[in-house]
Amino acid sequence: MQQPPPSSPSSSPSRRVGVLVLPGFSLLAEACATEPLTVAAQLAAAPLYRLVTLGPAVQPVASASGQRLLAEHSLAEPGLARSDVDLDMLLVCAPGAEAADESLRRRLVELATPGRLVAGIGGGAELLARAGLLDGYRATVPWSRLEAVRRAHPRIRLSRQPFEIDGERLTCGGGTAALDMMMTLIGRQHGSALAESVSAHFVLERVRLGEGAPAPSSGGAPESLEEALALMEANVEEPLTTAELAEHLGISRRQLERLFKKHLQAVPSRYYLDLRLQRARRLLRESEHPVGEVALLAGFSSAAHFSTAYRNHFGLTPREERLG
Repeated sequence: MQQPPPSSPSSSPSRRVGVLVLPGFSLLAEACATEPLTVAAQLAAAPLYRLVTLGPAVQPVASASGQRLLAEHSLAEPGLARSDVDLDMLLVCAPGAEAADESLRRRLVELATPGRLVAGIGGGAELLARAGLLDGYRATVPWSRLEAVRRAHPRIRLSRQPFEIDGERLTCGGGTAALDMMMTLIGRQHGSALAESVSAHFVLERVRLGEGAPAPSSGGAPESLEEALALMEANVEEPLTTAELAEHLGISRRQLERLFKKHLQAVPSRYYLDLRLQRARRLLRESEHPVGEVALLAGFSSAAHFSTAYRNHFGLTPREERLG
């Protein structure tokens, strides 16, 4: 579908974005979806996006890590369904579809009015699928759920891409894939110059995140390797095994290992571990998350395992890193 010429940010209307958070949502995925919109408005010096947090009720909603976001509005408010007055876009941040009851699915259908963008972030994408809101659309879901969703919802044109934007539906597998998806949306709505500025802002963060990790060798990395790296970045909290990565890419484990050895001089598991530890280091240095929560956000189910891996990699424990 051909996109209309973008208007300049200063002349663009302000879009009201509802961010629906359901208990157990990923705080990382929610931030990756909303921060690009906030940064875009800051860089454009214009109120391009106005964010409002929604929940089952007007009360704090607990994330998977236990941190809470206050829902400013209840999902049940009747005015939210009026596309001409309220929301221009709805972001659905959820842990998965299993906790969604029929009333919630009906409410999502009511909110998906023509002209309103609806985005499923991580498990929120499967929730949209279960509500029937992705039928006929090209979409993606968390890769661990891809085959189950394919069997349950054959009318969805599922892909293995980190994210998909198809008409009024946006979906991603979660994690940092939400960041790339929203920057792509910003480019479509406000032009490539602003999108590149937003990207540059976050590239600085990604450079710090990936410091010390080997970069692809010159000469151009194969598409399969780039997709593998995108999969890793999109699945930090719940890391995939090397076999799962290879399966998602449609290649053998041995082929994947050869790609990493040739272009990154590393085995996939080691590169993945380095990526997760760099994420943990950034969180320890730049956030106030407790050490145990940082471990979970970096994909470690055991605090002891996290501490040992961190000390082996950086020469000091996570607590020493925090104190330093």
